[in-house]
Amino acid sequence: MILEHFVVGMLQTNCYVLGDSGKCVAAVIDPGGEAKRIASFLNKNKLKLEAILLTHGHFDHVLDAWKLKELAGGLIYLHPADKPLLKDRMVGLGALLSGRITGLGGPVDVELAEGQCISVGDISLEVLETPGHTPGHVSFYLKDRRIIFVGDTLFAGSIGRTDFPGGSYEELIKSVRNKIFPLGDDVVVYPGHGPKTTVGRERATNPFF
Repeated sequence: MILEHFVVGMLQTNCYVLGDSGKCVAAVIDPGGEAKRIASFLNKNKLKLEAILLTHGHFDHVLDAWKLKELAGGLIYLHPADKPLLKDRMVGLGALLSGRITGLGGPVDVELAEGQCISVGDISLEVLETPGHTPGHVSFYLKDRRIIFVGDTLFAGSIGRTDFPGGSYEELIKSVRNKIFPLGDDVVVYPGHGPKTTVGRERATNPFF
């Protein structure tokens, strides 16, 4: 399996490329910018893009999703509860770009739901609903590799903001305690910003828990 990490956009968002080199297919998680760079990586590694997976609808995680689809193909996945964030710039935080957004709010091809399994070659990702940062926030769990992509739900030593429209501190804490922590201390956590961490480290040292 190929796991490539890009830091993209004005808010330094973590974008991840998961590739099955044997079957030459890939998924991209949270392309918040630099679609051309990501597409170039896919092309260089002879990977066909099958899925563009969005943890939530804030602009810094979705901004280049439609541009990437145009360049490399693939279906765009998002939880339906976050679709309003794509249409309302104030809710989706697009107003921070002072009108410089283009392409945000395009169609979503597949709606995500709890327990859904997304297969890309031999890579199998389980969808976990982890609301709190946004109403439709999800995480993607790669069980056989013991890694989880959590977007802005959990960070190394912190948690995602809940003071944006649609956010809920109580829901976010519940999401981490009930969905992420039970996966096991050895699970590696890949967040939407900042360095990776582990469930065990956050359970033991994160001040919010």
